[in-house]
Amino acid sequence: MKRFLLFSSLSSQGLQTLVATPERLFEVNREVERLGGRVLRQWALLGAYDFLSEVEAPDGFTVSKLTVELASRGSATFETMVALPVEELIEALESPGP
Repeated sequence: MKRFLLFSSLSSQGLQTLVATPERLFEVNREVERLGGRVLRQWALLGAYDFLSEVEAPDGFTVSKLTVELASRGSATFETMVALPVEELIEALESPGP
């Protein structure tokens, strides 16, 4: 499984939902699982983004599918990054090959 960082920004509709039903955050995490991913950790942020979620998924296509599905509802937009464990990066850099 690969890890991805999802930075999310809530729309005004998403903010209204959050204020009215904060537990909706946990429902979204269950939806991520239904769509093939798994939320490992999640933080509320101050600044340009509202939340940061560390998500595990088999591949980028799965993460693309789940972010498109969630964004299509109009409650949030997402920016996604691949997260590589430093140990694996060092191992890859040290191994011979193309």
